Amino acid sequence: MDFDFPVFDGPLAQRGIGVIAPFDLALERELWRWIPVEVSLHLARTPYEPVPVSMEMAQLVSNHQHLAAATRDVLHVEPEVVAYLCTSGSFVNGVDYERSLRKAICDAGAPDAVTTSGALAEVLHLLDVQRVAVITPYDADLTRSLHDFLAELNVDTVSSDHLGLGGGIWKVSYRTIAERILGADHPDAQAIFVSCTNLPTYDVIEPLEAALGKPVLTANQLTMWACLRRMELPIVGPGQWLREVS
Repeated sequence: MDFDFPVFDGPLAQRGIGVIAPFDLALERELWRWIPVEVSLHLARTPYEPVPVSMEMAQLVSNHQHLAAATRDVLHVEPEVVAYLCTSGSFVNGVDYERSLRKAICDAGAPDAVTTSGALAEVLHLLDVQRVAVITPYDADLTRSLHDFLAELNVDTVSSDHLGLGGGIWKVSYRTIAERILGADHPDAQAIFVSCTNLPTYDVIEPLEAALGKPVLTANQLTMWACLRRMELPIVGPGQWLREVS
C-alpha cells in the first residue's frame, strides 16, 4: 500500500497553558471552548478538602504550597503560562494575596502566571469600569469577600445576588443563571461579573449582553483571555468586550 507521507505532516505545533484547578472543578469541557485549536490545556488540581464551598474552602484551595506543587506537576509539558483557575481562592485574601499567588506560581518555575481574580482586575482596568453588578453561587460571607476585593480595586458593587450553594455548582442550569443575572443587573452597573469557574456560563453570555447592552464577564472567560493575551493569541468565544480590548 502506497502512502503520500506529506499528507501526514503535523500535528499542528502545540502551545500549552497549565491550569491549576480546585479539586471540585467539573467544567473542563467549557474551558476548551475558550481556546484556539493550537492550544492545549494541561490540568493539575489542588488536594481534596472535605468542606463545602465557603470562606474556609477558598482559604484551603489557595495555599501557596499546594499551588507550587501543582505548578511543578505541569511544567514538564512546557506551558507558556500557568493559570490558577479559581475566583474565590484568588480574591478571598485581597489584592496583595492575589499577587502573591502569581509570585508563588512563578517561583515554582512557571514562565508567567494568571489568576481568575487577577484577570478580572485586568479587564476592569482596561474597560475603565468603576461600577459592577455581581452574581455568585456562594454564600453571603464569601460573596462579601468578593465585594471587598472589588473595593480594593476602587470598583463599587452597585448590586449583588448569590445562590448560597455549598456544592454541585456545575449543575446549575443556564435558565437559572440567566434569570439571576437579569435580576442582579442595575442601571448604574457598567458591567456584570459572574463569579466562579465551576458555574457554566458560555452559552448565556452573548444573548444576555445583547439584552442588557453591557459586558457580561465570567470567570472562565476572563482566565482564558488573560492566558491567551500573554501568548499573543486571540480568545475564542462570546463576549463583546473581548473585541474592545483585543
